[in-house]
Amino acid sequence: MAGYRDLLRTPGVGRIIAAQLTARFPNGMTSLGILLHIEFVTGSYGAAGLVLAATSVGQAIAGPVTSRWMGLWGMRKVITLTMFVCAAAIAAIALITMELPGYMALGFIAGLSTPPIQSAARTIYPKLVNSRQLTPLYSLDASLQEIIWILAPVVITLVATQVGTWESLILIVVILIGGGAWFVLSPEVGRVRIPRSKRRFGKVLARPTVLLATVIGLLLIGACSAVEAGVVATFGHGGLEAGLVLAIFSVGSLAGGLSFGHIPMGPWAMARRMAIVAVGLALTMISLDVWWLSGTLFLAGIGIAPALAVLFAITSASVKFSDTAEAYGWVGTGQLIGAAAGSAVAGFLIDGVGPQGAYIAAAVFGVAGVIVSVVFVRGFPDLRHRDPSPIPDTEPTHIIT
Repeated sequence: MAGYRDLLRTPGVGRIIAAQLTARFPNGMTSLGILLHIEFVTGSYGAAGLVLAATSVGQAIAGPVTSRWMGLWGMRKVITLTMFVCAAAIAAIALITMELPGYMALGFIAGLSTPPIQSAARTIYPKLVNSRQLTPLYSLDASLQEIIWILAPVVITLVATQVGTWESLILIVVILIGGGAWFVLSPEVGRVRIPRSKRRFGKVLARPTVLLATVIGLLLIGACSAVEAGVVATFGHGGLEAGLVLAIFSVGSLAGGLSFGHIPMGPWAMARRMAIVAVGLALTMISLDVWWLSGTLFLAGIGIAPALAVLFAITSASVKFSDTAEAYGWVGTGQLIGAAAGSAVAGFLIDGVGPQGAYIAAAVFGVAGVIVSVVFVRGFPDLRHRDPSPIPDTEPTHIIT
């Protein structure tokens, strides 16, 4: 922890971490808030699911696109524009009564305009700290984001059920604008300029390391989404046990990230960390007892934030600085696809064989992540003796003779 204290004392680091966590807090609220509001307005979970699907499609498209825009027009302009468009779309969903296609269109716009805060923050990090501190910073970031997934669903559910569903969406809008403004106005955001990429859009995904990070992120988040569906199916939407078990899952990730963040990342780092996740998920299939699930998911969680830290580090270390934002956008899109795939597969298995099916799906996703990490181990850079800073952008220098 002393290392993390030193890291947070570095000028600008604490401010950027706090600002980006606040700005991203609505990410853990929006899906559930829209689900509860559309179900309340239409009386149909199916209609709510369609609006959420439209939102997710928009987010998946937006990830690499808006991230690349930051190299063209600057972070502040892109984040400010997307922030206000997204806030307006969510406010319209909250305040205007319309037919289902209208809600779906607004959901798509809200997803498409999701501010690229995560890509921006991880592009700024290498400019804030020295090479020795960058790996722990990625681990700290991956760990602290668990706060979003622990607190945000609780907050939005309480507001939606105790105050009202449209009020919960307005709360999202307030936090989105407030947190986004804090991040955008941070001096560090103004000091870092992403050079214009000379590659055509999507070319960065052809880099083996970025593709690996995208695929493994898809499998890892797919496993997490399947677990969430399984826990809800096991204990019910209103069960206190469901919230407790999922909180313990996130606490495991937080503990793992803080405990292992200082460990250097070699080519086998991802395989070892994914193995922890896979073992924990495989053990969940033995029993659906609340204490057994809590223990096994805590174990699985220990590997999640460290695995995400490897994803961030290898992505940064493998691309030019001008391509980092777009690369993180693609990795984020992979994770969104994984979340949708994990929930869908788990849902079908729950209908077919019961809650146990979701844990089977989660274990399969986790084992697949281990297999990919082992088979393609040569594709992972060895970061034990080098820092994960992006490759500098260089241009020919004209010499007057």
